[in-house]
Amino acid sequence: MIMRVFVAGGTGVLGRRLVPQLLARGHQVTATTTTADRLGPLRGLGADAVVMDGLDAASVGKAVADARPEVIVHQMTAISRTHAGKPDIKHPDRWFALTNRLRREGTDHLLAAAEATGVSHVVAQGYASWNGIREGGWVKTEEDPLDVLEGTAAQAGLETLRYAEEAVLRAGGAFLRYGAFYGPGAIDDQVELLRKRQYPLIGRGTGYSSWVHLDDAASATVLAVEQKARGVFNVVDDEPAPASEWLPHLAACAGAKRPMRVPVWLARLLAGDQAVVMMTEGRGFSNAKAKRELGWQPRHPSWRTGFAAELARPAAPA
Repeated sequence: MIMRVFVAGGTGVLGRRLVPQLLARGHQVTATTTTADRLGPLRGLGADAVVMDGLDAASVGKAVADARPEVIVHQMTAISRTHAGKPDIKHPDRWFALTNRLRREGTDHLLAAAEATGVSHVVAQGYASWNGIREGGWVKTEEDPLDVLEGTAAQAGLETLRYAEEAVLRAGGAFLRYGAFYGPGAIDDQVELLRKRQYPLIGRGTGYSSWVHLDDAASATVLAVEQKARGVFNVVDDEPAPASEWLPHLAACAGAKRPMRVPVWLARLLAGDQAVVMMTEGRGFSNAKAKRELGWQPRHPSWRTGFAAELARPAAPA
């Protein structure tokens, strides 16, 4: 069934992969961006494009009302260097400040616009890579709570994710907890650091993470839209793994030397609590529910082959 789909954040790192997939399935897509100079590429794909400020309720309300969608997809973030500056894992409260507002205020505005215009379904972006509750096994399901790293600089952002998830679920929508993204434009900063030997392994690297290729995250989102899915879904690949495995492999695929190893105490001083938890205590996630209920099958089932394929891909022209 062809649907009218409103993608808030159509030019973000995932939006750029999602909009073409929706159009290829025949859906009518209205995609938003924050600046007029990005309207052209969206229109070139065949989407209707509109400038929208996700933090302005009136702007969101008008954009949704004009589009008259059947489904709203929330992909608004501000993590790029343009919006957030240089990545700062030691101070995620600063680095993610605007993204946190988009995930809190932006979610509220989109849900209010949905209610005002009779949109019955919302799909929103969440996160599930290393942030499973740090007790029990190393791989978590949707039934397991997320960790908010209470008392750290990461707490505000992780609590914001929980706020957005609860709001979307109350509205009867789907909240997709995506793993750590890789794919076009997603891990360039990490690869650069690895090549400079500035991305070390912390401690024994026993903390687990889950990854997902951007195209696979987009395909799961398309399924959630088409099925008007409800509830929480972990959208991750088949192989959650400890940092001691994935980080050296990423370095090798990038043609970099093996990452140096630093002790936990030093890493905490240099990189902060989030980095230490991720690499030493993090919990990964299972994708069994998304496979079972959405019928989703990732084209890149493991970061092992996915990293190699991605880093062998010719760089896009500047």
